[in-house]
Amino acid sequence: MSDRADDAEAADDPVPDEDPEPAENISGGDSGGGEATAFEPGDAETRAEAVVDSLGDIYWQKAYGGRDGFECLVRTVLSQNTSDVASQPAHDALMDRYEEPDGDLAESLAAADQQALAETISSAGLYNQKSERLVALAERICEAYGGAGGFDEFVKTGDPSEVRETLLDMNGVGPKTADCVLLFSGGRGGVFPVDTHVHRIARRMGLAPADADHEGVREALERAVPAEKCGFGHTAMIQFGREYCSARKPACLDDPEACPLAGLCDRVGVSPATGDVVDPAEAAGD
Repeated sequence: MSDRADDAEAADDPVPDEDPEPAENISGGDSGGGEATAFEPGDAETRAEAVVDSLGDIYWQKAYGGRDGFECLVRTVLSQNTSDVASQPAHDALMDRYEEPDGDLAESLAAADQQALAETISSAGLYNQKSERLVALAERICEAYGGAGGFDEFVKTGDPSEVRETLLDMNGVGPKTADCVLLFSGGRGGVFPVDTHVHRIARRMGLAPADADHEGVREALERAVPAEKCGFGHTAMIQFGREYCSARKPACLDDPEACPLAGLCDRVGVSPATGDVVDPAEAAGD
């Protein structure tokens, strides 16, 4: 595996246990952007689609897209290895310091002093590493696209597979980061980003192989969920993971009926009878 691939995988690591999750998923909530939408009622063709339909009834149905491409990339890099509670203030501080009226954010970050940028985003954790990556990404985007505007046009109008491949070729950009840019900026249907919640829940429910990696889960969900439902399926599944299907204490552990999706779940790695909760891959290997 290349150094770049190692960096990409490290960039999308799960949130550290000691960094508490926020109560709400801002990507899906009122402050997360997107437009309210609704899908036509009907029988789901796959169990994964039925799960997403149920999540849409519990939480939200939204269409995403329209965010500035470079700012979306910056926001997602800041969110790596940390929670919204920590990354949102870092994003706000960065925008306050480096966004100028009629200016170009990529040009501002490309010219930024790395240590000053690190201090600005310190609440996000790993701030030295992230500041180096942001400066390097800004320099590359200025060189390749002339700045944030050209990059935004590429993200929104370029061939999705080419956009994704280009993003993955950038140091510090892993699959989840690339897919979030495609979804929240490009508004691309059929993109189901996989974070630590989606990875856990899809395998626990039996929607993807128990031993699937993040890319395997993404491929399974994008095959089984209609394109227009993938975006809100991603954000709603994150919220579901926070409220019901947590890593250590899923709601079904004490009472299967406490989970609104109990009838759609295989509970791989979860045993209410014994109280045991293990990674689905570990359960499948027994």
